[in-house]
Amino acid sequence: MRNSARLTRFPTQPTNAVVTTPPAPRTDPTAAKRPPAKPGGLIRSSLVFSGFTLISRFAGFARDLAVSYSMGASATFAADAFNAAFSFPNLFRRIFAEGAFAAAFVPAYSRSLEKDGEQVADELAADAMATLAAATLAITIVAELAMPWLMALMRPGFAQDPEKYRLAVLLTQITMPYLPCMAIYAHLSGVLNARNRFILSGAAPILLNAWTLVTVLPTHDPVAAAKWASIGVVLAGVSQAALLWWGVRRSGADVTLRWPRLTPEIKALIALAIPGAIGASASQINIFVSGMLVSHVNGAASWLSYCDRLYQLPQGLVGVAIGVALLPRLSRAVQAGDTHAARKSMDDAIVFSMALTLPAAAALISIPFFLIDGLYTRGAFTLADAHATAAALLQYGWGVPAFVLAQLFSRAFFARQDTKTPMRYALVSVAVNVGLGVTLFHFVGVPGIAAATAFAWWLNVGMMGWALHRRGHYTPSRRAVVRLVRILAAAAALGLILGAASHWRGIIEQLLRPLSIGPLHGKEMAIALVTVLAGGLYPLLLFGSGGLTMAEMKGALRRRRGDPPEGPADLP
Repeated sequence: MRNSARLTRFPTQPTNAVVTTPPAPRTDPTAAKRPPAKPGGLIRSSLVFSGFTLISRFAGFARDLAVSYSMGASATFAADAFNAAFSFPNLFRRIFAEGAFAAAFVPAYSRSLEKDGEQVADELAADAMATLAAATLAITIVAELAMPWLMALMRPGFAQDPEKYRLAVLLTQITMPYLPCMAIYAHLSGVLNARNRFILSGAAPILLNAWTLVTVLPTHDPVAAAKWASIGVVLAGVSQAALLWWGVRRSGADVTLRWPRLTPEIKALIALAIPGAIGASASQINIFVSGMLVSHVNGAASWLSYCDRLYQLPQGLVGVAIGVALLPRLSRAVQAGDTHAARKSMDDAIVFSMALTLPAAAALISIPFFLIDGLYTRGAFTLADAHATAAALLQYGWGVPAFVLAQLFSRAFFARQDTKTPMRYALVSVAVNVGLGVTLFHFVGVPGIAAATAFAWWLNVGMMGWALHRRGHYTPSRRAVVRLVRILAAAAALGLILGAASHWRGIIEQLLRPLSIGPLHGKEMAIALVTVLAGGLYPLLLFGSGGLTMAEMKGALRRRRGDPPEGPADLP
């Protein structure tokens, strides 16, 4: 939750310093040799970051394929145990390391770097890293010791299978050191981003997928594969932290190792991080409660995990593109009091994001089993697993547009320095999600959890949209509404075509079976062919319906003259 306007300026000299004169600012001997930064440099850097994000997503998909092939889902208990073990350190990582603390630190470090000089900024970064590392290390130690009891709380259904329960406890104890490693990685990534360096922080997540593939692929026993995959997670965490440490040193930053100190600057950071931690915790409560429910169904945790990769792909990629190319214009317009420009920025963001998101949602709704069967059904992942996963994926599909719209609407509040309103709505949506999820789970099973999540996100979007309208901050223009209707029509047409392809997929697979190459057989080639054809067909439907033109699509991503360069806090 980046809200740098509310940050207080950090003093140039810590209050507990023993010297009476401020230190001389550190000079960079190479500064005179470097050419001045070009205005478009940050945009190009963000595009590089987005490119590495895309590579990481595909590498993560390859990791999921390896895990599903080696561990399966309902046929063995290894996959559920591994997913539980991997989710626990990630729970705290998303709340603290990559969530609230990072959101507070990056703008604070950037401001200190600009106003106080590199030495003071690096002092702040070193103290912040020591504090974050100490906190996450303490959480890790407590979790390691209390894991047998924590697992009974997190996954109560595992107790029905003692062997599965013991394996989940062991694997979680193996993976917990991933938490402090990722805390250091996220923190150092913020240091690099504040210095306009994005390549390493964008490329580092690929290491997790690479280490998982290296450790899992040679193993054929599901339990052994789960143990090696857990070891791979820790190796990845160490590798990612080491890579970012090397990158920070190469950047010229002097972030040293030290004992943690609660300086006034660190106390200010912690105070700024608390609202973000509450908001991040709200979304994680849904994951926690869902994990408790699905632990009673063998394979269910794995089904939802495999869904995540597909329904979160458009959310991540579209969010990055919009955050970099469009939304900074909203902040500038709000600060200038230009309501027309602010509304146009929101209109552009919503229209452009839905042009990219609605076709993905149409695919997830119309061909969920076609996708899951073609991508995952092999090895230990059975046909029954594919049907169960597809049933949940369909429910996530209609929530995908809400996942993206929630990001846009929350930015509209943040641009006006209002972080409390989105937090309140997030807490309401969490309460609804938990109550509805528990109810639907008892009536329709695992798909009910996914349906509750989708409904809660739409409720969150509705509340934020109504608040923006009521306060006079944003109401979509008639032109934007017409465009959205046309985009929806194009996406619906694509969904019907994909549904027809799924209906006749058996014929398509038979026609393509003679062209099988290596691991690519009829069903794999069928889903690949349909995906490629859909990717080529949708632009024709979109442009033909008048939902968007090619010129508008290029113009949305082009930096216009007079736009300020996006700051590091606006970049992913």
